[in-house]
Formats: sequence, structure tokens, C-alpha cells
Amino acid sequence: MIHNFHIPVLGLVFTLDTPLKVARYGISSVVSIVDDMIIESVRKFHTNKNNQIYIPILSSEDDYRAKRITAYLNMLSEMIASQFMGMKKQEFITGSDITKYFEMLPIQSDLKQQYLLMLHIKDNSLKKTLEALLKRRMVLGSIDVNIMSKVDKVNLNKEGELTSEINSDALAALRGFANSNLTSSLVLSAGMNPRLYSYLESFPDFLPDAQQQLKKKIILKVSDFRSAFIQAKFLAKKGIWVSEFRVESGLNCGGHAFATEGFLLGPILEEFKNKRSSMIIELFSIYHKALEAKNIQINDAPTIKITAQGGVGTSDENNLLLNYYQLDGTGWGSPFLLVPEATNVDDETLKNLIDATQNDFYISNSSPLGIPFNNFRKSSSEQQRLDRIAKNRPGSPCTKKYLVSNTEFTPQPICTASREYQNFKIKELEGQNLEKESYQFKYNAITEKICLCEGLVSSFFIKNQILKPKQNKAVAICPGPNLAYFKSTYTLEEMLKHIYGEINLLEGVERSHVFINELRLYVEYLKNEVSLTLNAKRNKYFENFKQQLQFGINYYKEIVPNLLNKKDKMAKKFMEDLLEMELTLHKLIIHPV
Repeated sequence: MIHNFHIPVLGLVFTLDTPLKVARYGISSVVSIVDDMIIESVRKFHTNKNNQIYIPILSSEDDYRAKRITAYLNMLSEMIASQFMGMKKQEFITGSDITKYFEMLPIQSDLKQQYLLMLHIKDNSLKKTLEALLKRRMVLGSIDVNIMSKVDKVNLNKEGELTSEINSDALAALRGFANSNLTSSLVLSAGMNPRLYSYLESFPDFLPDAQQQLKKKIILKVSDFRSAFIQAKFLAKKGIWVSEFRVESGLNCGGHAFATEGFLLGPILEEFKNKRSSMIIELFSIYHKALEAKNIQINDAPTIKITAQGGVGTSDENNLLLNYYQLDGTGWGSPFLLVPEATNVDDETLKNLIDATQNDFYISNSSPLGIPFNNFRKSSSEQQRLDRIAKNRPGSPCTKKYLVSNTEFTPQPICTASREYQNFKIKELEGQNLEKESYQFKYNAITEKICLCEGLVSSFFIKNQILKPKQNKAVAICPGPNLAYFKSTYTLEEMLKHIYGEINLLEGVERSHVFINELRLYVEYLKNEVSLTLNAKRNKYFENFKQQLQFGINYYKEIVPNLLNKKDKMAKKFMEDLLEMELTLHKLIIHPV
């Protein structure tokens, strides 16, 4: 690829059509394929917008979920190919898309240098030759897709019967991608789902073709080396190669937060760096054997990329990750929420994000999945939740049912953010005759859950002015805490120039290094967790957690002076912040049970 960063998946809808906005410039981005309802709505919107005939895929059709996803991805592919062909016919003049394509390239790339050379050529014939060469070398950004492995509700027919083993949400989404025309990657996140992983080998596009190439590749979003290796070996035994490990900070990211056992990003990336070669050798041995069993021959081990994301905010941090840890790229997510031409954020939410302070971004228990979730205090979804509580009607109507999981009160699973569940749970709580303080604590825990199925998609309808009268207009958004430092909206060109160090959008902003920001989040997380009731198992877990944080601090003490200029203000601030965090950690006592 011509860019060394990608735009990760952001919620359900914020990057759902981002490829239509950035892929023609060679920028890769990730689309969520969890919600087939919003996917069908967005397909209708863009089909009509481009004066094409929209043929709906109804929920009464067989395998409609997979078909909707396939149709949407094929639409993206066709529209982007058309954009790209049109752009290649343009002249290199100020304001044209083709000029924008080359202006946004990193200065160190060969293609950018060739472009700059062309600009200075006076001979018209030679200039045209160079322009033609540049156009031949242009490439599209990848249209990658994301499936949260654990969001895999089993779907029943109207009689409540299981019609097929593969009729679950995640497997249908996989089928939708596998049947599409795309040549791109599937990003699997939120841990291993053996049923989903095993289903991959059903589709030829994930296996090498006659030229030993993969039409569709697998990217694993992971939080540490050990879990990454375990998942990759499981897939290799099925004849599925992992083409990229996308290492994500456990807490310094957007969306759901998967706190590791105190493992910090720096030491994690060091382990990937040191073990990459031996890992590839071992994985290829397993992979080769599995392919032989399928009568598929492959001579050489495919490559494995290592990328990282979560809290990266400056070009210096970006370069440190790329150069020292020998990464193939980085992910820049939350800052792109402030780039209106790239993502779907409505005006009200956009303004609230710009005006927000660090305290407005926090890790919550709002997700019905029971996984810590990065929430935003100023979101209209959070305000709606509080209004419903004030009216003594906590909880949300549950129409989409993607996150149903609880069977405490009903034969069929229901969602913990639903009004139905919260009513049941509050009545149960009222029967316990608890003291006021204890009651309120448990009441707050019940009513903290928010509807993500509706809240994470409404922004698209509002921004594009297609919200229906009775449609929920409350917006849920889940940025990483790093967004607090960005205080404006930006053009796509401005954000890319910031990433590549040509401008600094954080000029004058007081901000700690990405490693320190992550460490601070982990120390705060540990402090909050140990304040709750402990038992022997949790006590041991948090003791190990604390030890791992200290290991990370010692690692940074050793490695950072060699990475940062000792005379640089940032290096001095880094060490001061590091020692402050170490002192805070030492003061944190985990009481024996």
C-alpha cells in the first residue's frame, strides 16, 4: 500500500461508507458488517444518490443477512472503481482529485518523489510521459471489513427452531463478505470464536489460488503476542493464513476496551518484533501441512504484517512505532471522527466532541455485551438514558436484537439494555430490601447499559438528513480518550499532513506520550477495580496485573532514553510522567483476602 496507516472500524456506522470517501486516494479503511439493517439502508441511500436502481433485499428472503452484506460490499467496490477510473482521466491541476491523491502521499514515498519531479519538468512531452507513469502506479485503498467474533447470535425461525448451524449473525456476515467481489481483508476482533474460525475454510477465497495468492486475507485484532499466536495456530491448522496482526492497546482505544493483564503496548510490540521470524516459521509448518491435506501446494511462507493502533496522536509517535518496532503500519481511528469528509458524525455530536475535556471520555459498563466500553458523557444517547431514568422508564426498546444474551427472566435471550430486562432486574432488586446506598449502587449498574444497536447508527441518518419522524435520534459514540487533545474539525488533507509530520494539529496542546497515556489508563483501571470487593482469585489476578505494569515501567525506563533525544522536552516529560505513574502504582495496595 502507498500509505503506512489505515482508518480502523469506528462503531457500526461512522466508517460504514468511509471507503467511498477515501479509498480512491489509496487510503485503506474498515467497514463494520455487524448490522445488516443499517447496511441495507446505506446501500439504498447511495444507490439512489448515484441515480441507480435500488432493489431491496427483504428480511423474508432466504439468507437475507448475508445477501445484504454481499450486495453492499459489491456496491462499494463498483462505485469506488468508477471513482478511480474517473480520477485517472483528470488533469494534474489545483483542486482536482488526482492532484489531491499525490499531495497527500508521505514525502518519503517513491511515488511522491516521482510526482514532485513531474511538477518541475518543463518539457511538455516528457511531462506527459511522467504523468502517464504516475497514473499507472496509482492504487486503491483496501475496503476491509470487521466482524466482532463474539457478536454471534444464533437465529431461529418463527417457530423458534434452529434452521441451520450456519444461520448465526457472525457466520452470515462472514458468508456475506466471502461471496462478495472484494479482494481485501477480514478483520476479526473481540477474541476467538472457534465456530466462526472453522467456517473460514469453507470459502476458496481464503485459500491460495493457482498462483499461490489469497483473494481474501485474514487480519486478527489482538492485544498480546500469546493470544495472537494461539489464534493463528488454530487457523493455520485449518489451512487459513493470518496476513496481519493488528495490535490494539487494551484501554487506549475506542469502542469496546479489552484490558490485558497489565501488558503495555511497548513491551507487547517488542515481543512481536523479537519473535516475528520464529513465529512465521512455526505457523508455516502447520499451514503447509494443512494445505497438503487439501491438495493445495504452496512453496514459500506468505508475509505477516504487524501493525498497531490505539492512542497514537503525533507523527513522532507514529514514526517511533514504525521505525523502532519495525511495524508495517499504524491505525488512526478516533481523530478521523473530526474529519467530516471521511466519517459520519452529525453536527451536534461533532460540536460536543470538539468542546469535550478529558473527563468526558471514560471507560464505562454501558455495553450490553458486559465488556468495558469507551463512552462519551456529552453524547445524546447518554442524555436520553438519564432522561428515561428520570421518567422512571429506564432501558430502551429492543428492535434489532443483535446483542441479546440474557436468559435470567425469559426463555429466549433478551438484551440487558432493554426496558424489558431492566424492569425485571429492578423488580428483583426491590425485593432484596437493601440499604439505600447499596440499592442505588446496584440500580445504577442495571440502568447504565445503553442500546448500541440504535445509538451507534443514528448519526448517519441525522448527518444525511434522512431520519424518519419516529426514528431514534439519540447518538451513541465511543471515541478513544486520545480524541480529547484534538480541538477542531479537519480536512482529510490536514489530518494526513499531521500524521506525516508536515503540520502539527496539536501545536501548543499539553499532552503526554502515547505510552504514558496508556499506562495512566491502566493504573486508573487497576485502582478502580481493586476498590471493589475482592476474592482470592481476583486478588491474585490484580497482583499479577500490578507486577506486569511494573515490568512495563522498567521496560520504558530502559528503552525510552535510547528512543527519544535526551535533550528533548518530550524525553524529560516522559521520564517525569513515568516516575509519577510508578509512584502512584507503588501506593496502590491490594489487600489480602
